[in-house]
Amino acid sequence: MRIHHLNCGSLRKIPPLGGPAPSGAGKRERALVCHCLLIETDSDGLILVDTGLGTADLRHPDRSLGADWVAHAQPALNPEESALRHVVRLGYAPQDVRHIVLTHLHRDHTGGLPDFPHAQVHVHPDEYRAVTDPTAAHHRHSLDRFMPAHREHGPLLTPSVAADRTDWFGFPGVTRPQGPACELLLVPLPGHSAGHSGVAVRDGRGRWLLHAGDAYMYHGELEHTPPLSHPVLDPVQQGAQTDVTARDATRDRLRSLRRDHADEVTVFSAHDPWELAHFTAPESWPPSERPRGPRRP
Repeated sequence: MRIHHLNCGSLRKIPPLGGPAPSGAGKRERALVCHCLLIETDSDGLILVDTGLGTADLRHPDRSLGADWVAHAQPALNPEESALRHVVRLGYAPQDVRHIVLTHLHRDHTGGLPDFPHAQVHVHPDEYRAVTDPTAAHHRHSLDRFMPAHREHGPLLTPSVAADRTDWFGFPGVTRPQGPACELLLVPLPGHSAGHSGVAVRDGRGRWLLHAGDAYMYHGELEHTPPLSHPVLDPVQQGAQTDVTARDATRDRLRSLRRDHADEVTVFSAHDPWELAHFTAPESWPPSERPRGPRRP
């Protein structure tokens, strides 16, 4: 199994806050990203974790993403950043993406769904219920953020099922996607959306990667004491979250996970560009910004 870290959509630029950015990630202003994973497997084809912005979003952003969101997020609209183009550059066809696992169903995570209409799309059961059941809590809130352009093709939306294990490093309610044989888990990280989950995958060296979605948006929320959020991102989080108390509790649990299990788990979020930089091309950074010591997996 091979795991690729992709930026599937550059957004507005922000400066780092509160002293140095994560080791080696540089201190200069960077564009926010849509951090996705592409997993090559022997038995299940390609698996995408989140999709970022899709090709239709980049051609018709106001219509596909919403004019207000576009004005605030300031997407770069670079078609080469789409998951589809990443897949093709790696020598694959779009049909090779057989599974898509989503942290949640907000527009900057689902834009690539129409580019892979044949793929089975896996979400946590609470997220599935929130967009399919009009009686569910947060139904209208959830459906408003799952853009019509991203679902009009009828994606093969599938709720995950209970995993063999009851928890993951103390996080309860773990589920797994139906179908893929690789070690892939949805870990509930409540608060941001009705069924928001992280996606945990074991890499080739036996360590876990946890894509934490929008459970937090800036590395300072995990790395600084007290937690340091970013003023540009705070309104985004506050406008989207369904339960602020649950989200704060999730952030604190992720802080503990990072502190207590650093040798076993690497945690990253969906939009922090300095976190993505840990996984991509440090040799291209200016000498003053290159990491000291080995890169994290």
